[in-house]
Amino acid sequence: MLDIGRIHRNEYELDNNRSTPVVIAEAPGRIHFMGDQGEADEGFFLSAAIDKSIHVAVNMRKDNSIRFFAADLGERKRSTISNIKYRREDRWANYIKPAIALFIELGYPLKGLNFSFCGDIPQHISLASSTAIEVAAATALRSLLKAQITDIDFAERLKAMHETMFGSQVSLADYLVCLFARKDQFLYIDISTNEVKLVKAPFARFKFIIVDSRVPRMGVESEIALRRGDILKGLTFLSKKREGAGFKDFAPNDLIEALGHFPEQIRRRTMHIVEEIYRINDAVAALERNDLASFAKIIYHSHESLRDLYEVSCPEIDWLVKRAQEFEGAAGARMTGQGFGGCTYTIIRRELAEDYKSRMEEYERIFGFHPSVYEVKLATRARVISK
Repeated sequence: MLDIGRIHRNEYELDNNRSTPVVIAEAPGRIHFMGDQGEADEGFFLSAAIDKSIHVAVNMRKDNSIRFFAADLGERKRSTISNIKYRREDRWANYIKPAIALFIELGYPLKGLNFSFCGDIPQHISLASSTAIEVAAATALRSLLKAQITDIDFAERLKAMHETMFGSQVSLADYLVCLFARKDQFLYIDISTNEVKLVKAPFARFKFIIVDSRVPRMGVESEIALRRGDILKGLTFLSKKREGAGFKDFAPNDLIEALGHFPEQIRRRTMHIVEEIYRINDAVAALERNDLASFAKIIYHSHESLRDLYEVSCPEIDWLVKRAQEFEGAAGARMTGQGFGGCTYTIIRRELAEDYKSRMEEYERIFGFHPSVYEVKLATRARVISK
């Protein structure tokens, strides 16, 4: 990781002016181990932060200019405090703007700001690098402004600012992972109530391996929109018999009876969402009693459901999961992200990790894609690291 503090002071010529406060914050990437399909504001997640992160440095300016510097790219953007809005040409800088807009809305007297950032979260593979930029920038600003705001309010407001600025819905779970994660802990999240529970990860002798399949993901947004439309139809139909109910209020047997005459596609996809909620609760219970064999079975069943009911997997992803299942020392493997390519994660005993990674040569021979492999650890939440 680059020394963002030194880079920031050089970029904005602050080296000899230590009286100018510079705050540096970091925010982690994350993995959703389960629950990362369906509606953004419905259901449960089993997630964790990872030891790949974004670092953001910020200081006040005397004018109304906003300057952005992406140290990894060597690129610069600029705006003004009165023009904080999404601009396509600003690309990566747009992800810092929701943090600025949050504190403007809260009434803090912002003028100009200098930002610099860098990071090592692999991009475009569903590890929430963009959310980490937002949270790191907002965490740095919260410290710089000495703002008093609870983490839940912080997460909800930042999510709302993102949705207003980008015009698209995102999951609160990504922000909650960034703000509540702890080292070597899973987070059990109920989005409908904002409940976050920490669950110890009993995997001291295991490694977490992420494999980017490198499968081209064309037309994914439309396919995901179709599936979300199907599950909303399923919930609407179910709610006619139980007004105001959400997916967590139904058992799988309810669906077998209630959706018996519904189109098969809607039935399958709704069944995945309801069964996944039960699987997540079972997975948490298995972790709490240190039952790794049961946990692994639950994770594999979750992937099978994504493949057969929700239908968002593909042969390459299934192959990667199947190879992990061949190892007795694996404690689960599954697709993560929205699907149609993307990543898998595998939890495997340390002594078997290199053997599993060696299978990637066979993957490339069969499918023609050169996968990227990352080892990660479960990490802690966003924090200020220098001021």
